[in-house]
Amino acid sequence: MVEVKRINLALQGGGAHGAFTWGVLDRLLEDERIEVAGISGTSAGAMNAAAFKSGWLEDGRAGARAKLDWLWHRLGAVQDMRMPGWMAGGLPLPGLLSGALELSPGYQMADAASRLVSPYAYGPLYRNPLEPVARAFDYEEVCAATGPKLFIGATNVHDGKIRVFQGDEISTDVLLASACLPTLFQAVEIDGAHYWDGGYTGNPALFPLFDPDLPDDILIVNINPLERREVPRSPQEIQNRINEISFNSSLLRELRAIRFAQRLIADGAVKQGAMKYVLVHMVADDALMGALSVATKLIPNPYLLARLKESGRAACDTFLAQHFDDLGQRSSTDIEAMFD
Repeated sequence: MVEVKRINLALQGGGAHGAFTWGVLDRLLEDERIEVAGISGTSAGAMNAAAFKSGWLEDGRAGARAKLDWLWHRLGAVQDMRMPGWMAGGLPLPGLLSGALELSPGYQMADAASRLVSPYAYGPLYRNPLEPVARAFDYEEVCAATGPKLFIGATNVHDGKIRVFQGDEISTDVLLASACLPTLFQAVEIDGAHYWDGGYTGNPALFPLFDPDLPDDILIVNINPLERREVPRSPQEIQNRINEISFNSSLLRELRAIRFAQRLIADGAVKQGAMKYVLVHMVADDALMGALSVATKLIPNPYLLARLKESGRAACDTFLAQHFDDLGQRSSTDIEAMFD
């Protein structure tokens, strides 16, 4: 009999780099030993989470894989002044593609405009290019009580706090809010409040996955490099690293809190069952992500999306080969070493 292990997924945001997560999920869905109980997602991670659940309810594992394919084929076709489709083309190495995009006149003009021109300046011409994609989901499936529990994070513009949407609260506007970069898109209004990208306050939020009804294991799909050896020097490199640090800070805070709770439990400082002992795992490809930049996050180049998916599948395959037996038993990510 096949041993089935239940896990939770924590899916980071990172624009087009979320295609890496597509690959990870595609590989996980092939493995019938893995059952996903809960998913917390932000930005591109929220889109992946919605596709996973709606596809799962349509046709199980095959349906989830098909819906993820549908999502990324739609996102690969997104074209407007912020995501110019004419830049799409094949280059042999992702790093070369990233450098070419950063130096291209079209990207540099769009990047400069995003710093000088407010998204509110477009008036009636403004549109969010992600809206047709987000609106195409079947929200009866996305919000269903069956299937994996979904948690979608967005940042409240007014008080700077995270709001986690779940169940019937999830809608087209919630997905757009979770992916709302403030220099590119107008804030999304929900219930009288306005929201920006959830990555500023939770990339993704881990605490909803501490629910006692959910399994102990959280698999984080990390698409923003935690560490870079080189000191960024060019304006593009500096801006890229600022972006990575800001979008990783909330995740690192929650990982510190998890480690603190693990110590309290291990030392007997809290009563048994008073806190959840969370097991943390991570899938990433820092070598690939380190060769990319903000430019490749904003431009869903079909060639790069395919490379990211391939990389995500390979990274997940390695994780399953090395750490499947750790699931339900121990963390495979050394949180202590991360903060030494």
